[in-house]
Amino acid sequence: WMNEKSSTTQRAEKGMDDLKRIIAPQTFFAGLNEDALDLVAGCAKNVRYEPGEFLFKRGDAADGFYLVRHGRVDLEIDAPGSGPLVIETIEDDEVFGYAWLFPPYERSYDAHARTLVRAVHMDGECLRRKCEDDPAFGYDMVRRFARVMMHQLESTRLRLLDLYGKST
Repeated sequence: WMNEKSSTTQRAEKGMDDLKRIIAPQTFFAGLNEDALDLVAGCAKNVRYEPGEFLFKRGDAADGFYLVRHGRVDLEIDAPGSGPLVIETIEDDEVFGYAWLFPPYERSYDAHARTLVRAVHMDGECLRRKCEDDPAFGYDMVRRFARVMMHQLESTRLRLLDLYGKST
């Protein structure tokens, strides 16, 4: 009896294993070794949002990032005089929300579920601690997010060209 794990511990480990199986094949996490996948899965939880629901709004605390498993999420900024402007639409197997990495850990846009969204939310504080404890893991995460940021900047640039680059 003393060597048996409690049922709570077993459920937590099963949940982490399930999340690890979900996370491992995703493009963003491609090439992570088992130890790194364990670190990530330990900070993850499944979440679900209904169409029209906000995942977060500009100015909210950046408490982590999202991996979209199913659905579409519009990243929006408020365009004075014309309402929300979609700067990017995130779909299956994409991640968003890099503000958890940088102080003041605050969202700079809204994230709005266009469809039913099933995602994995990665706890930013948990991941920051793990990145600080394991600098090689931290460097790898920053490199992965640098690619996400470059993609988002390019998407925003193209959207601005669509809006302002046309002559009338």
